[in-house]
Amino acid sequence: MNAERDLSPLTPGVVRALTDKLYEKRKVAALEIEKLVREFVAQNNTSQIKHVIQILSQEFALSQHPHSRKGGLIGLAACSIALGKDSGLYLKELIEPVLTCFNDADSRLRYYACEALYNIVKVARGSVLPHFNVLFDGLSKLAADPDPNVKSGSELLDRLLKDIVTESNQFDLVGFIPLLRERIYSNNQYARQFIISWILVLESVPDINLLDYLPEILDGLFQILGDNSKEIRKMCEVALGEFLKEIKKNPSSVKFAEMANILVIHCQAADDLIQLTAMCWMREFIQLAGRVMLPYSSGILTAVLPCLSYDDRKKNIKEVANVCNQSLMKLVIPEDDEMDEAKPSMTIPAEPTSEESLSKPEAATTGESENELDITALKQPLFPCSCERIQVTLNLDGIVQVLDYHLSDTSIGMMTRIAVLKWLYHLYIKTPRKMFRHTDSLFPILLRTLSDESDEVILKDLELLAEIASSPAGQTEEAHGPSDGSDVRPGPVELHVPARAGQLSSSSTKGLECSPSTPTMNSYFYKFMINLLKRFSSERKLLETRGAFIIRQLCLLLNAENIFHSMADILLREEDLKFASTMVHTLNTILLTSSELFQLRNQLKDLKTPESRNLFCCLYRSWCHNPVTTVSLCFLTQNYKHAYDLIQKFGDLEVTVDFLTEVDKLVQLIECPIFTYLRLQLLDVKNNPYLIKALYGLLMLLPQSSAFQLLSHRLQCVPNPELMQTTDNTKPSASFKRTAASNIDYTELLQHFEKVQNKHLEARHQRAGQAEQLDRRVVL
Repeated sequence: MNAERDLSPLTPGVVRALTDKLYEKRKVAALEIEKLVREFVAQNNTSQIKHVIQILSQEFALSQHPHSRKGGLIGLAACSIALGKDSGLYLKELIEPVLTCFNDADSRLRYYACEALYNIVKVARGSVLPHFNVLFDGLSKLAADPDPNVKSGSELLDRLLKDIVTESNQFDLVGFIPLLRERIYSNNQYARQFIISWILVLESVPDINLLDYLPEILDGLFQILGDNSKEIRKMCEVALGEFLKEIKKNPSSVKFAEMANILVIHCQAADDLIQLTAMCWMREFIQLAGRVMLPYSSGILTAVLPCLSYDDRKKNIKEVANVCNQSLMKLVIPEDDEMDEAKPSMTIPAEPTSEESLSKPEAATTGESENELDITALKQPLFPCSCERIQVTLNLDGIVQVLDYHLSDTSIGMMTRIAVLKWLYHLYIKTPRKMFRHTDSLFPILLRTLSDESDEVILKDLELLAEIASSPAGQTEEAHGPSDGSDVRPGPVELHVPARAGQLSSSSTKGLECSPSTPTMNSYFYKFMINLLKRFSSERKLLETRGAFIIRQLCLLLNAENIFHSMADILLREEDLKFASTMVHTLNTILLTSSELFQLRNQLKDLKTPESRNLFCCLYRSWCHNPVTTVSLCFLTQNYKHAYDLIQKFGDLEVTVDFLTEVDKLVQLIECPIFTYLRLQLLDVKNNPYLIKALYGLLMLLPQSSAFQLLSHRLQCVPNPELMQTTDNTKPSASFKRTAASNIDYTELLQHFEKVQNKHLEARHQRAGQAEQLDRRVVL
């Protein structure tokens, strides 16, 4: 190649020096080039300047010979120095060959390329900003360079570039974001450190609003937060902290909706720091954006609910998750039950995928308290917003699906199950109409939850079931009838369900703290009672360990009379007679001993009203499944003559050990405070002869036992034994007056008792026969 012709205006000496292996000779050649270019600048000879740069680029910097490439790099730097402020006119031609050398296999050559670019950028200063993306791309690669000298040189160039960006007000952030979004997912520690350092710099520049583009890089930031390097994690924490401060200062400009799903994903991260940070962000988002976050409720609950069962090792995450849960719950208001789903709703899509880019306006709210949001304030934005107020539609289907899943998962923690039940209860209070569409699907799992190991879970479950059974929103045309066509109740003992008092209020006045203690029952009440008894029948252990607890709590939450009336009604047609006897015994024990049923006992004691007499007849017919409980019911209602008539029938019954045990318990019960009035009536022998005769009848049934001695001693205290004789007086006694006034057909009740006991006798004989056949098969 003819150097003088092809490479002019470079002299042969300069060309030879540029390709020399010694740095000093290449430096001398660079000084000659600088002198030459200065002359061209003085002459305003742009064509020659471009020609020199082209020669240095094509023939040297991009040459196959390493020493030529080194010469080309130092020559290009010399051109930039010579051009001075005019270098901006030739930056593309100067920068591109240098950046190409960043990928050279020779580390020394990469270092020289870094040095050359430093000199070019130092001269051009702000003029390099139009080329910032290619510079940033090259630097991001050098940041992860294995050679320490190259890395050190890139750091010098990086600091210079940061100074230029900080000083300038012409930085093209829009053009830079796509590159930043791409590079932020690098797994290299040094590259990540480089990215975070730039984000911190850009965030510190007042004229650069990086917050607008936070949705583009937030996911990547949380990825970097999980880096193994403590230094990088700390840098990322600082960056995220700065962004969160900015969000709190300017919530009106924040794209909450576009970042909601990103936070949902990272709130479920295995890394504790990522999870805690994302949960803190979620807390702030809910409290600042308010109802804008409602469309993402199901995702938020998926992330938050499991955290509520964390132990003390993750106490911080648990506490923040609890605040998120409470704040989100308060966003649901009664108006959500009224919104017409056919009307256009807010433009923020519910539960978009993380890949979707949202650019819709938001209407957000903020509250003064960190942990509490004012419900009334949620109806309108509290910070300025240029867009019109957007209607938010509650995605109730998604929320219920998440709650159902967590309640069905047996491995989930107790506190999570309690939170789920609180959520469901809150939704039935605030949005009853919409929630009753899901009741049929929720009902089975709520019944299964009654078998939970935790009393607190069962209490919350019962509160929820009681609300479902008593809410006016659950009233249907079949409210007064059974939920199953096979359960047709007979007229004389029909369950009394009070009629609805007016239409359902348009907005519920109940709050989170309300208890559903209304006596109004809906169509789900009777269904609840049927299924509860079925569960007791299939799970006898549940009946033994929690049966009394469950029924007593229901009597507090609902109307006790309706509960006993309906259960007695259902048990009247129970085919499993053994279960019916056991269940009647349980109900009777609760009726006689529970403080929650004091009012019901007083109502039954006198039978003064038609309602009380109707209740007595209903209970009596089912209580006949257990002879001793039937007698105790007669004692409670002061039907002493009928009690005596029943005891007379006991002689025809099969007296078993279980039977005698129940008589023993009844004697013990007579000595309890519940029957104080009965014991005092023993003083009035003349007006209560059948009471004494009934007690003596029990005494005759008992073998010589402690109960026999107890009752015998009691009867010995009765004054004037000779007055126990019953005589026909023209003036009826007080007890007869009360019995006669009650208009109860005791003869029919006695016949019903005999009929039921005959059924039990046949059932026992049948079971005995089946057992005998089984024994024969075993022998054979």
